[in-house]
Amino acid sequence: MEPGALPKLAAPVVLVTGYFDVLRAEHVRALNDLRAGTLVAVVLPREDALLSQRARAELVAGLRAVDYVLMSEVAIAGARLVNFEEDDRRRERELREQVRQRTISK
Repeated sequence: MEPGALPKLAAPVVLVTGYFDVLRAEHVRALNDLRAGTLVAVVLPREDALLSQRARAELVAGLRAVDYVLMSEVAIAGARLVNFEEDDRRRERELREQVRQRTISK
């Protein structure tokens, strides 16, 4: 969807940006907690992503809490901005460490 094509959004609008790579239960819980009027998720490009940007956007679009998904950085006037990028990096480090620990223990 083109940014100019967005319909009038029910207030309050919350705009969440993140990589969502890999989509985890923490993402779902955080998005559910942010759910108010309209929740717009922006899936950002990431060079070293495990999944393509399109695949990540499709996964996020499948979540009940998310109303709209965009695949580029946009600004929506009046929207509250929530950045998940640092949380995504932390989640990825934790996931890699869990996989590494399981590999070592076998």
